[in-house]
Amino acid sequence: MSDSPVKKPPQHAAMDQFALQGGELVVGGKRLSLLAEQVGQTPFYAYDRRLLRERVASLRAALPAAIKLHYAMKANPMPAVVSLMAGLVDGIDVASAGELKVALDAGADPAEISFAGPAKRDIELRQAVAAGVLVNVESLRELPVLAGAAAELGVPARVAIRVNPDFELKGSGMKMSGGPKQFGIDAELVPTALAEVERMGLAFEGFHLFAGSQNLKPEAICEAQQKCYELALRLAADAPGPVKFLNLGGGFGIPYFPGEQALDLAPIGANLQAIAERAVREMPQAELVIELGRYLVGEAGVYVTRIVDRKVSRGQVYLLCDGGLHHHLSASGNFGQVIRKNYPAMISQTRAEAAVESASVVGPLCTPLDLLADKMELAAAQPGDMAVVFQSGAYGASASPQGFLGHPAVVEVLVG
Repeated sequence: MSDSPVKKPPQHAAMDQFALQGGELVVGGKRLSLLAEQVGQTPFYAYDRRLLRERVASLRAALPAAIKLHYAMKANPMPAVVSLMAGLVDGIDVASAGELKVALDAGADPAEISFAGPAKRDIELRQAVAAGVLVNVESLRELPVLAGAAAELGVPARVAIRVNPDFELKGSGMKMSGGPKQFGIDAELVPTALAEVERMGLAFEGFHLFAGSQNLKPEAICEAQQKCYELALRLAADAPGPVKFLNLGGGFGIPYFPGEQALDLAPIGANLQAIAERAVREMPQAELVIELGRYLVGEAGVYVTRIVDRKVSRGQVYLLCDGGLHHHLSASGNFGQVIRKNYPAMISQTRAEAAVESASVVGPLCTPLDLLADKMELAAAQPGDMAVVFQSGAYGASASPQGFLGHPAVVEVLVG
């Protein structure tokens, strides 16, 4: 009987967006050791300007010209990144008054800024009206506050209704719609909300639908976009005016874990073309928008931490670093993962190529949760080498508990 072939475990997708010089990573045209000297410390996040521009350009090439592209800056609100993105995309989506300030400071056009999020405070709603941005209304409570602000300030309150559909994005890493949710107004209650918008004299512009995020299945994204369009079309029958703005959401994922591959944009582009052609006939005044965050910035960033100590405990190699989950919560597996999986990672070093070994990359915190890489095959490392976590341009520094245990804050740089 012949031996059956040994199956190799699934591998991470190639992180070939970055170059290598010897054993060193190159980010923004600089070797990592030189970049670390420029930054002046580890740990740090580095975002590559060239990769950000290329991602927007490649996405535009794959999608119909009629589709407007918004950057959801919650993915990465670093002011330098937002300033760059504001010049590349058609609009910015914010989720707080703090993000609104960053977007306005970055030069984003208020007419192309939308403000979403549950539990908006009254002062935030007033700020949005004063700034002239579009408010994605998520609760009936927001409507009289907006109407009062508009009356007092003497400017229109621009509104779109964020709809909680009765379906979800299949295969989504994080489901944002379907069933009970804190986001948006349930689809069956939207006619009531629209009637209130009309009664209060608010400036109705359209609908915002966001079914989910981090999806690598184009067929699921296409289905959700189709359902979102159909739902908006039905709801438009009760609207106090024509639909001028239709945000079909996002959900485009990037490969983080072994076995995952990059999203195929071709079917999504074809699907959006079909929707755009329908909209010309059925909602002729509507601008169609997709809202992306992670997909635009996630693959352009790396997290870099320096190895302080090398330790072998009962046969397991531990690389103890000056950074950890307090800077990169998502890579530690504590930001939405049910079963912890490794982000792609590497050891960047200046000496000759090293042997490969199984090692765990851990941080300085007094908790076993402080784990950036668990038993990964990595180049044999020594103190002074740097560990790099790829796919770190989104939900990194701003999504992590940097005050935990009083370690120094992480630095962020935009390079290239």
